[in-house]
Amino acid sequence: MKIAILGTGMVGRTIAVKLSQLGHKVTIGTRDTKATLSSEKGDAYGNPPFKDWEKGHPGIGLETFKDAAFGAELIFNCTSGMASLDVLKTVGKESLNGKILIDIANPLDFSRGMPPSLNPVNTDSLGEQIQRQLPNVKVVKTLNTMNATLMVEPSKVKGDHNVFVCGNDEGARKKTKEILNSFGWSNSQIIDLGDITAARGTEMLLPVWLRIMGTLGTAEFNFHIQKN
Repeated sequence: MKIAILGTGMVGRTIAVKLSQLGHKVTIGTRDTKATLSSEKGDAYGNPPFKDWEKGHPGIGLETFKDAAFGAELIFNCTSGMASLDVLKTVGKESLNGKILIDIANPLDFSRGMPPSLNPVNTDSLGEQIQRQLPNVKVVKTLNTMNATLMVEPSKVKGDHNVFVCGNDEGARKKTKEILNSFGWSNSQIIDLGDITAARGTEMLLPVWLRIMGTLGTAEFNFHIQKN
């Protein structure tokens, strides 16, 4: 399958590598390819500049957001949550309509420093905003409640734990679950929360996730839902 990853950060790179290993043709989208390939800056997590990372992953392409999405059958939004709507507007509806858009972003607002707040929150979500902006796109929210490496390697956390899925289109949720299966998530670990309004709840897990990470001193943990 031809898959586009919007975003060159840690999440986008991690997802891209896994999908490439699974045999998909993967292209990462960025705002300006020349700027991305010439940048000498790493990120805040110690990851190398994209140009250095790319040398170790020659099978993964790099194009503009619009061109990457246009040629793709399925798209992952791995951009910063506060920039996602602008990025998708840049991509344009003609490159997105009719396709599944798996949204991993969280609307974390760092404008007032740390810890970040959420914007929107409570009565709306980034997932819903994307769906309203792109009514002919099949938006599915998933994987936004955990560390990037755990997204594609759930066995890194021992025991049973869960990943959430929500979106308005049942077929799109089914296809997303198949991709999660290929990442190593079993059906029993996947909790389908229904329509895209459930993104309000999964996005609101991020503040407590950040608190837990700070307390435990690690990002390698996840939520487990236990029922009788």
